[in-house]
Amino acid sequence: MPTIALRFSPLAEHVRTARLVAVSVARRAGFEEGQLDEIRIAIGEACARAVGRTTAGGLVDMRLCDDSSRLEVTVVERGADGEVLPATDENEDPLALALLQGMADDVSVAGSTTLPGVEERRAGVRLAWALSDPAPVTSPGVLHAPQPRQRT
Repeated sequence: MPTIALRFSPLAEHVRTARLVAVSVARRAGFEEGQLDEIRIAIGEACARAVGRTTAGGLVDMRLCDDSSRLEVTVVERGADGEVLPATDENEDPLALALLQGMADDVSVAGSTTLPGVEERRAGVRLAWALSDPAPVTSPGVLHAPQPRQRT
């Protein structure tokens, strides 16, 4: 299962880079164009949420894991000391969380669920998308056109 880790300063301009990385990984995994848009929007919301919650000197961690049937993205906020920030309900935007739930197949927000690699009651969001028919890879970095995917 390939894993890509991206750590960035909590600046709005870095959210675009995080979206580009996530969409590149998803495209390589074989997700169709329509789903890439959903992934782009959800990653942008999750990273913007993290940027807004991270304190000065802190960092945002994004970890992408893709296997043959699933893309999983975890976005976690870290304080200036490198510790994962505690989860709070303060300033939580219910519209942003609803958008995440509408864009991803599976959404977990820390505080309600323990995220992989993050202890309970710590900040973070895990998003996952299932790939029903992955496109075959013939050589590294080259994909065949993805097959249409049926949403269930």
